[in-house]
Amino acid sequence: MKILSTPDGSADGLADFDFERRYVTIPDGDGGSLRVHVVEAGPATGRPVVFLHGNPSWSYIWRHQIQAVADAGYRAIAVDLVGMGMSDKPSEMDDYSVARHVEWMQSALIDELGLEDITFVLHDWGVIVGLRLVALAPDRVARVVCSNSGFPVRDPARPLPEAIEARGPYADFQKFAAEVAEWEPWAMLPGCMVTTPSDALMAAYRAPYPDPSLTIGSRAFTQLLPTRPDNPMLPGNFVALEVLTGFDRPFLTIYSDQDIVAPDGYQALVDWIPGAAGQPHVILEGGGHFLQEDLPEEYGAVLCAWLAATE
Repeated sequence: MKILSTPDGSADGLADFDFERRYVTIPDGDGGSLRVHVVEAGPATGRPVVFLHGNPSWSYIWRHQIQAVADAGYRAIAVDLVGMGMSDKPSEMDDYSVARHVEWMQSALIDELGLEDITFVLHDWGVIVGLRLVALAPDRVARVVCSNSGFPVRDPARPLPEAIEARGPYADFQKFAAEVAEWEPWAMLPGCMVTTPSDALMAAYRAPYPDPSLTIGSRAFTQLLPTRPDNPMLPGNFVALEVLTGFDRPFLTIYSDQDIVAPDGYQALVDWIPGAAGQPHVILEGGGHFLQEDLPEEYGAVLCAWLAATE
């Protein structure tokens, strides 16, 4: 596996992102190694709150919530998923799968950082990767927050249809992303927000990708979308769900009213997961898919109030 790296200084000087940043080295799953970018703030002795982003974002999307959680006395930790942000990037589309993303994050968060008593705060693809991690190590997880994503499943015992083809609202987008000459993740930012992103914000989302080859991880995520019934993520999620239906620790959903990706994704999660019962689930008004950008203070306030209430 060939590994690409974003130059270390690419994220220097970004607004509201003056946190401790470092790398942990993990196995790449192919006999080599790669670096995962880790952002930390708050007291090292605080209970860990781990933020996982999705696509086309990176840990920068959590900057306001990281600060809010750190100010509340927690150890705030955000990582860049492999292939995204400042983390290393396997160079080929076939290097990426949901199962590998889960393995990579398990190596970084559990094996290397040794985290326990974790509160996960998950968004977009981070929900799928993060909930798979919860299913692998439920005893290490104290609480979970999910935002603007679904958790699609397929029972592997059910036969696949005879005709296998890409369908649904993301099939055309998936085809475009696979075929376009240059993939620019930051170009999706205006469509992910209700408010208009500033030039500085667009530049911050572009910062980890000074060379077109470095966008491979984001492009690969588009090809993992479950547009086909034989997508290998679906039975893997089903197996994880069998564990998650027994997860009875606090589980909160914070969604937004103008999300274009999974506006109703919280419904199945609330129905499936026992820990969601009786929690103050919220749909924030005035937020798009990137509600962390549209409603940074509101998101942080809801999150910190819930953390305090579930101590």
